[in-house]
Amino acid sequence: MRIAIRTGVWSAALFGALVGVVLVSAGVGPVAIEPLTVAKATLNAVVVPSSLSLGQSTVGGVALPTPAVGYSYPFAFPVEETHQVIVTTIRLPRILLGAVVGFALATAGVVMQGFFRNPMADPSIIGVSSGAAVGAVAFLVAPFALPFGLGLQGAAFVGALLTAFGVYLIASENGRTPVATLLLAGVAVQTFLGAVISFMLLHSGESLRQVVYWLMGHLDNASWGDVGVAALVVPPLFLLLLAYGRDLNVLLLGEEDAHSLGIEVERTKRILLAVSSLVTAAAVAVSGVIGFVGLIVPHVMRLVVGPDHRILLPTSALAGAAFLVATDTLARSGTAELPVGVVTAALGAPFFLYLLRTQEVRSL
Repeated sequence: MRIAIRTGVWSAALFGALVGVVLVSAGVGPVAIEPLTVAKATLNAVVVPSSLSLGQSTVGGVALPTPAVGYSYPFAFPVEETHQVIVTTIRLPRILLGAVVGFALATAGVVMQGFFRNPMADPSIIGVSSGAAVGAVAFLVAPFALPFGLGLQGAAFVGALLTAFGVYLIASENGRTPVATLLLAGVAVQTFLGAVISFMLLHSGESLRQVVYWLMGHLDNASWGDVGVAALVVPPLFLLLLAYGRDLNVLLLGEEDAHSLGIEVERTKRILLAVSSLVTAAAVAVSGVIGFVGLIVPHVMRLVVGPDHRILLPTSALAGAAFLVATDTLARSGTAELPVGVVTAALGAPFFLYLLRTQEVRSL
């Protein structure tokens, strides 16, 4: 009960901070907009279903009843049309995509650090980010057709999942997946894929600038479609990982102790690995490779709320969302916009070096 209350209080506080960061961020740009106006414009864009009726559609010459949902806008605050368009069409998609990506990377970082019992672990440790990069760079250098109209994001997502699955197969033997073998296999595959990316960069020709920009991580050109796809994938998977918070706590004791306490170790490891890989793949596919979010945010929140994954997971996820929105705001605030991955690395690396000098980061 005490954990539930602490989790609720911390999550509510961090969600409030995230809303504040989003409102401030949406007001920053060539046209400055007050946070109150941003809030009104955001509420004006809220759509709710208001009616349900039956229409008809024809399939193969046969008329079939089809449900038709009507929508309405419950809010109509007075906001200048220019500000309304800037907030809802230009800035909010990018900001919300950053929030979902930061949420996903921080979540995967917490799981990977607990899974490997290694403070250096991050979402890319088994090569998921490198696999996504290979898929994306291959698509940019030599565009190829993917089913269902999947483009760059689809290529990155498929590359990430194939890499995660390949690393798992390499590290598994007789139904067991030793963590140390998985870690070393991930490092080896990540190094190999780095060489593949370097080779493709040498032959990227006129695509070189676009490739390098994608590899640095970015959130520009985000659309509501990107936000919708990421939001459909990440929250359900996060809830699944949250259900395994207690198991992650027990796994920190070691696999033998976890087994003696009733945890199905191998099954739990497979689920944690698969779900965290999916979360990472969904984030990297829509944003490119953004480093340090999944590494430093869990460490910071562990110092604040403690190591219990039942509270660490939701708080890190919300802090990761706020952190990436804030850093992306910095990235687009200068005279020349920077890829957000450059800003997270510039802020994250010195802070991580500081953490390396502390006692807290030497153990989970």
